[in-house]
Amino acid sequence: MSTSLSRRAWFKSALAAGAAMPLGMSLVQELMAAPMSRAEMEFSLLNGKLIRLGSNENPYGPSPKAREAIQKSAGDGNRYAFEQSDEIRQLIAEKEGVTPDHIFLAAGSGEVLAITGMSVGLEGGSVLSAWPTFTMLMNFAEKFNARWDKVNLDKYMVHDLEAMASAVKADTKILFVVNPNNPTGTIVDNAKLKAFCTEMSKKTTVFSDEAYLEFLEPSQQSSMVELVKQGHNVIVSRTFSKIYGLAGLRIGYAVAKPELIARLQKNQLGTILNQAAIAAAKASLGDNEFMAYTRKMNAEARTYFTNYLDSKKWFYGKSHTNVVLFPAPKSGKMILEETNKRGYQIRVWEYQDKEWCRVSIGTLDEMKSFVKVFDEIIP
Repeated sequence: MSTSLSRRAWFKSALAAGAAMPLGMSLVQELMAAPMSRAEMEFSLLNGKLIRLGSNENPYGPSPKAREAIQKSAGDGNRYAFEQSDEIRQLIAEKEGVTPDHIFLAAGSGEVLAITGMSVGLEGGSVLSAWPTFTMLMNFAEKFNARWDKVNLDKYMVHDLEAMASAVKADTKILFVVNPNNPTGTIVDNAKLKAFCTEMSKKTTVFSDEAYLEFLEPSQQSSMVELVKQGHNVIVSRTFSKIYGLAGLRIGYAVAKPELIARLQKNQLGTILNQAAIAAAKASLGDNEFMAYTRKMNAEARTYFTNYLDSKKWFYGKSHTNVVLFPAPKSGKMILEETNKRGYQIRVWEYQDKEWCRVSIGTLDEMKSFVKVFDEIIP
């Protein structure tokens, strides 16, 4: 089937699917970029202004430097950001230690994932990932008729690398790894992950999503960009949405060998970056003070919340980021209704025939008030 026919078929199926559900719910599912549980489908997520503990956003950003840069960029809002896009690509390449042709700019790392997933379907093949994990790449692959093979996390809610290696098939086009993982916040040992990605890249393309890497202490941060520099068949996605607090401005990028970048670029639809996003990203790069502040505040708030979970003796994945996943103590729908009623938005996922609460880490005050509310709901 030709590329144009595949795209046409997808658009028809997407329109048909959209007609079968309320517009609001369809929109929410796209925005969440994660599978909606039955509890969430039965309970509308669009219920007014809530304290958002369901989207893994940074409650402290953008940084002061980024805010100032956004204001200054307003004067260039009448101009397409051609030169500015080239400039930010150069700055990112210097940061990552590669040449600009190794960099793919996108509207958040979400666009990188969407285009990669679409490419898997258009080229024919399947995608392999851990489960549960961030699903956007696989969602788009499936929309273009690709197969999604899942490998459950281990008992500690960490990627099971041995099981994933065994699950690679002849038609596996992409092996998708999220480290740190969303929705669990768990991490894989650096040495083991690097060895795994190196070996697997001999069999297929390895995609390493590192959206949450900066939440780790600098000494813990180990990017698979090093494997790209060594010439391995690896794509790394990064974003300004999380630690930098620019989720609403949509800017991210991929790092890969130039030939892999070219494959992504052929499916990107036109100019996507805007002046404000580029200005904010430029100001955020190297803002170690703000990153350290966010990291510290997030760790304090996360510890407060996990101490509460410990006091309840509830299992959860050991998170190193701004999200925690734990089994729902009661009906997911009831939890959503009651937290929403009290002014909080969280997520409920489904995994191994159980419902799981996914709670993003807000400010310390937000987590203190949420714990009080949650304890009233789940005495």
